[in-house]
Amino acid sequence: MMELPDLVAGGLAAGTLSALALGGSLLRLRRQLTRQRAETAALRTQLDGSIRAFTAEVEHLADRRVPAAARQVAHPHLPEPGPLQPLTAGTSLGTALENVVLALQSEVAAQRTRVDAAAQAGMRGATREIQAALYRLQDALRGLQQRYDDPELAQTLFRLDHENEQSLRRAQVTAVVCGAWVGLAREESHLVDAVTGGQARLAGYHRVRVHNHLETGTALVSHAVEPVAIIVAELLDNALRHSAPDTDVVVSLEHVHHGVCVTVDDAGLGMTRDERDRAQRLVAGDDLILLTDLGDPPRMGLAAVGRLTRQFDLSVDVSSASPYGGVRAVLRVDSHLLSRLDPADRPPAASAPRTTRRTDGERPSPVPSHAYGTEAASGAPASVP
Repeated sequence: MMELPDLVAGGLAAGTLSALALGGSLLRLRRQLTRQRAETAALRTQLDGSIRAFTAEVEHLADRRVPAAARQVAHPHLPEPGPLQPLTAGTSLGTALENVVLALQSEVAAQRTRVDAAAQAGMRGATREIQAALYRLQDALRGLQQRYDDPELAQTLFRLDHENEQSLRRAQVTAVVCGAWVGLAREESHLVDAVTGGQARLAGYHRVRVHNHLETGTALVSHAVEPVAIIVAELLDNALRHSAPDTDVVVSLEHVHHGVCVTVDDAGLGMTRDERDRAQRLVAGDDLILLTDLGDPPRMGLAAVGRLTRQFDLSVDVSSASPYGGVRAVLRVDSHLLSRLDPADRPPAASAPRTTRRTDGERPSPVPSHAYGTEAASGAPASVP
């Protein structure tokens, strides 16, 4: 039988072991709690950093990216800043922020288009009234020209009529850019008359030299006459404005495989590559035309050309340089827009340049193709009938 001291000693040993085990457990728990507190602190620090980074990214979006994205709708060449933290690219946050920018640009573009359409509608109504007043003035001036024979008065009336014709051209071009129809229905006309008719609408018409190499009787179908006259006038106006006043602008009318080309060459400074690319986009008529894209004051000539090329299936190219150092503009009129008039029944205007094209039994004209500075104009060219 175990004695009492042995029981006490055993109990003390067991208590000691239990105390040691409990102490070890408490130590492990304390260490685990310390680790958890350190991990919680690290997570809190990481969360605080993420919140600060997210806040900075949103502030960068509001302060820099959104304004730049809105400006880029009107000016695509302007740079758009990316995310503040490049590492966000490809993440859900980066995708969400990018969607914000894209949605903003889409809405700004839509609003811009709607506002511009409203402005164009208002301008169409205004130019319609201006055109009507100018046509009434034109009729009055031509009535006076027929009534009076005084040479000095006739010259004054001619100058007034020509000034009115230029105002009519500007109003017509504005209306065309704003989506209006060309406004005039004409009968079939000789193509050379449409070209000289466009020339007659310009202040510097006397600087234009027209070389006619077309077959006699080459004409335009009725609905193409006025668009061709407008396009030629705008191409010539562009050439005259961007070349020295003591130089000529050369126009050549040539047959090509699928129709006729009207080539306009000037001796100006030409265009840079960017200017030429922008001009080509305008005359092609593929891009949406907004008044706010045309400058202040708006330069509408090439935009009007683009509207007409798209509406009437014409083609204009301004991507080449002129052999005289400036710009070459080529209007192509395809065969389905061409007709033929009997010159015996309906001859071209008396002031229109005669064709240099040789027919059977005729001697060739001594005027070479593209003879710069030849065929001096005598007075104003005739308007389109």
